[in-house]
Amino acid sequence: MKLKVKDMDIETGGILVAILNEEDAHKLDLHHEDRIRLKFGRKETTAVIDIAHSKKSVPPGKIGLFEEVLVKLNVKQGDIVDIDLAEKPASVYYIKDKLEGKNLTKDEINAIIKDVVMGKLSAIELTYFVGACYTEGMDMDEIVALTESIVKNGAQLRLDKHPVLDKHCSGGVPGNRTTMLIVPIVAAAGCTIPKTSSRSITSPAGTADTMEVLAPVALSVEKIKSVVEKTNGCIAWGGGVNLAAADDKLIRIRHPLSIDPEGMLLSSILAKKAAVNATHVLIDIPIGNDTKVKTKKQALKLKRDFTKIGKKLKMKIRVIITPGNQPIGNGIGPALEARDILYVLTRHEKRPLDLEKKGVSMAAKLLKMAGIKNAEKKAVQILESGLAYKKMQEIIKAQGGNPDIKLKDIQIGKYEYTFKSPKAGIITDINNFTINKIARIAGAPKDKGAGIYIHNINEGDFIRKGAPIMTIYAESQIKLKYALNVLKKIGGIVMDHRLITS
Repeated sequence: MKLKVKDMDIETGGILVAILNEEDAHKLDLHHEDRIRLKFGRKETTAVIDIAHSKKSVPPGKIGLFEEVLVKLNVKQGDIVDIDLAEKPASVYYIKDKLEGKNLTKDEINAIIKDVVMGKLSAIELTYFVGACYTEGMDMDEIVALTESIVKNGAQLRLDKHPVLDKHCSGGVPGNRTTMLIVPIVAAAGCTIPKTSSRSITSPAGTADTMEVLAPVALSVEKIKSVVEKTNGCIAWGGGVNLAAADDKLIRIRHPLSIDPEGMLLSSILAKKAAVNATHVLIDIPIGNDTKVKTKKQALKLKRDFTKIGKKLKMKIRVIITPGNQPIGNGIGPALEARDILYVLTRHEKRPLDLEKKGVSMAAKLLKMAGIKNAEKKAVQILESGLAYKKMQEIIKAQGGNPDIKLKDIQIGKYEYTFKSPKAGIITDINNFTINKIARIAGAPKDKGAGIYIHNINEGDFIRKGAPIMTIYAESQIKLKYALNVLKKIGGIVMDHRLITS
């Protein structure tokens, strides 16, 4: 059957989708989620179909194509494409096997991941795969196979360097921007650290969001390689270069379901490290009520698994378990966190000492893994001498930013409200979840200048009546109002076991 292309001007985020009018679908006995083969000239692809019941959206004789299909076929509005029936890919049957509790082979997992990258599996099929891995679990061989397949079916950064260092944090702690201290310290010590980081999904800022305040982060693989060759390090957005591309698609499925199959969590982290050919990796697992990993028992199991899988991947891994009960640093939100980083690197009197301490400690551990003698002393010297700041300036310049950016150049939200302690007492809890929520409602991370500045308070501190606790920043009055409403409803700071609001 020949049909005229209608550009739907919609992206799916990866899955190849075409829409047929119900009359044309009936002629071919096609139903929702069936597959068709599309051909245009010498180009050919397979797409999952949806069915339009309205002639206005897609009339008979036309086929609505989403952006991914248009790009694959190199077609435009009005072009004529040939369509035919297509069988389900073999990977669908492997997913069914996993649902039935069978362990998958290396080849079967690779077939699934290859089809994920090529957009051949529907959202429902991907959801079943995630669900099967969650309910049935994955053995060590499957996790290694999944990791290797994700790397194999994505872009890779190849560097003629050894060792190649990397780090990862399991997440959940606001302001924990240690990467932006670790990278310049480690790079200034002469070690290679090509750090690819994520943007925020549920937090007020990811490392990529924060670095973007100082320099572009959406770099090509070639650009990342160039930056690393010039400076020994980089801080780039991993999602912009298709490193571990399949993992990004699986994360989009996992996130709305709020499930994180342990096997997928392990392979997700290590695939990103393997994609940059990391040889030595430091993994930080913060534990606390509001972090992704809640208990020490969970953390210790992950530590054992990371170490085992790392050996199979010929990767040296060290896992540290750290407190995650309260924010680290003062700023929460891209611009506020970037300012904290510059405070530390320039040795400013306002620098957050908890962030500095953790960043230096982790940098020293990485240097020690790389065989650097007196690693702790060296990391401190690099920071205190200004070499770390100089190296960060080099990285910023190499990535296309202004290396001479000043603290005053970082734009913080123009609308602000400082919440002060209504009484004297002891701070007993700073709730990570609610602090994150308030900062996001204020506009972070989309509004770079939005977020929260916590005024040098920690759990266990005594605070006087009228002393500032936190300042909320927003780029619009309405968002500041929304954030204040949430603060009054759910608080975020507990003092003397009673919730402080206003």
